Amino acid sequence: MRKINAITMALLGACACGTASAQSGVTLYGVLDSSVAYTSNVNAAGDSQVKMPTLTGSLPSRFGVKGVEDLGGGLQAIFALESGFGVDTGIAGQGGRLFGRQSWVGLKGRYGSLMLGRQMNMSFWATQKSDIMGPALFSISSLDLYLPNARSDNAIGYLGTFSNVTVGATYSLGRDASAAGGPAATGCAGEVAGNAKACRQITALLGYDTGRYGATASYDIMYGNAGAANGLTSSRHFDRRVIASAYAMLDQLKIGGGVIDRSIRAATGPVDSQLLYVGAAYPLAPALVLDGQLARLAIKDSANDATLATARLTYHLSKRTAIYAAIGRMDNDGAAAVALDAGGTVGAGRTQNGVMAGMRHFF
Repeated sequence: MRKINAITMALLGACACGTASAQSGVTLYGVLDSSVAYTSNVNAAGDSQVKMPTLTGSLPSRFGVKGVEDLGGGLQAIFALESGFGVDTGIAGQGGRLFGRQSWVGLKGRYGSLMLGRQMNMSFWATQKSDIMGPALFSISSLDLYLPNARSDNAIGYLGTFSNVTVGATYSLGRDASAAGGPAATGCAGEVAGNAKACRQITALLGYDTGRYGATASYDIMYGNAGAANGLTSSRHFDRRVIASAYAMLDQLKIGGGVIDRSIRAATGPVDSQLLYVGAAYPLAPALVLDGQLARLAIKDSANDATLATARLTYHLSKRTAIYAAIGRMDNDGAAAVALDAGGTVGAGRTQNGVMAGMRHFF
């Protein structure tokens, strides 16, 4: 059970080797994760590929600094600086930003935390306990690359927990200042005089969690502007996600699932879809965890759907170090071309199988 909880903490961006206390202090932490993966049908010719993925193996690699200063009266100053990178080449992640995962400063008190800067928004937190596979190479991240990259630039954020209830929200004045492209950098800097809606993003969350079971709902809407990626080239365009998720512990078995309803209104036309997922994790031994997940992306009025099945075995060599292996399969219907490996490629309409093995270490 402790091993499953350790994985969950890692997905929340915490390091297993240090936590901030009520006293002043600074913590350096990080994750190194690298794997080797084989996937079939990576192109229209049906060729296969063996590679060391840049994006992730089981968790995205990162290093960061977080700090807290006790101001007295139950009030603290807090901050986080976190950088993502690829272990395979050392390349910076999140569009090449120095602190692309997090860069914020704030205050924390009895009524929650208020943060200013680049930060995880509520879509990021909404799936953390229900998504069994997390941001792994073979996971629902392949079906929606925004999910592990749900962060907002220029954001005012709030997060508070009261007994078993968690509430949160972010309001971004310009959701993504990087023009590097991709899900982590979409070129919508915002803060445009005379157009208050340009590149705005609003997210909100409400959750209930007892430690044995819980449910979360979130809302996320992002607006576009001239030059923004993914067809959101006007402030009238938007991309909206509504997430409902839940998990339950049945003795040592954890079950989680959810639904992500998405509506896009862009220059390329309207698209409505639903992503459904369910997974389970079970410790076969104190240091050995088996988990798996099924997911389906269904596009309204389209035959281009995709179905994902994946399973993973993780062996913990210590509290900080683990090795893992995973298998996966992505079935693309119609002309769908959703790759099994997040950020990879696949021939249109082709079924893709894959296997990977890797190692991760917390520090």
